[in-house]
Amino acid sequence: MRENLRLLMDQVGSVLYGKEEQIKQSVVCLLSGGHLLIEDLPGMGKTTLAHALAKVIGFDYQRVQFTSDMLPADILGASIFNSNTGDFVFHKGPVFTQLLLADEINRTTPKTQSALLEAMEERQVTVEGETHLLPPSFFVIATQNPVSQYGTFPLPESQLDRFLMRIQLGYPTEAAERELLVGGDVRGQIANLPVCLDLKELSQIRKGCQSVKVAESIIDYVQRLIRYTRESPDLEYGISPRGGLALLNCAKSWAYIEGREYVVPEDIQGLLEPVFAHRLRTSDNAAEYGGNALIRKILNQVDVIG
Repeated sequence: MRENLRLLMDQVGSVLYGKEEQIKQSVVCLLSGGHLLIEDLPGMGKTTLAHALAKVIGFDYQRVQFTSDMLPADILGASIFNSNTGDFVFHKGPVFTQLLLADEINRTTPKTQSALLEAMEERQVTVEGETHLLPPSFFVIATQNPVSQYGTFPLPESQLDRFLMRIQLGYPTEAAERELLVGGDVRGQIANLPVCLDLKELSQIRKGCQSVKVAESIIDYVQRLIRYTRESPDLEYGISPRGGLALLNCAKSWAYIEGREYVVPEDIQGLLEPVFAHRLRTSDNAAEYGGNALIRKILNQVDVIG
């Protein structure tokens, strides 16, 4: 199974050059059963990553371009009156898929953003009092532009907390960018990517991730990290229990990919930024969420051994 995971990541890396760490983080998010938020400038490869992942996993894939005039029904679907039968017939929206790319999610209004809350948390959609189930493998990859750009609506805390991880792709290295420039049609390359996992194998791998052992000392370390965020005067508020569980689940998946049956402190430290940063806000700038500098400070202040 791990060989298939490595092949999967290699295949995605063949169209998203020089982003091995971010690809691995995305796979960890998928294996942990969460949803992924990618925040970066336009044109950095966010859509390429989502499309390539869907292709190598064999997921049904839908992309929604969020705009300021979009309505919840444009995502969830709506009941349309059938004049022949005299009944209303529910027409499913693009959310009814296995991998949904919510592109530029912060360019739409909070009302439309919140339409995804139930789908992401419960994997179901309720429209006009009727509940419709989504696939158990339902996975959202949302992209957002930096909130400093014009025409954006910052995601509220409740929406951000639904994302297991937030990552940034960043500019490519010079070598990776050269490879991209001479590489040709990326869309065509994605279309030719092989399927590396099926749903049965994905389910088995997820079970394997959950069986990874976590020592008491690791749990103690995670609790010290959480406690620091709740007690620090530098932070507006601390990490919730959901955030702590998210960190442990991701650490298990990371350890599984690395070929280990147990979590080590380095797993926790390496995942702290993508799992915690979007859940933290500094007291001196309540409009800005935590970044790399804040995570480094937390790691420096909290000892691995209590």
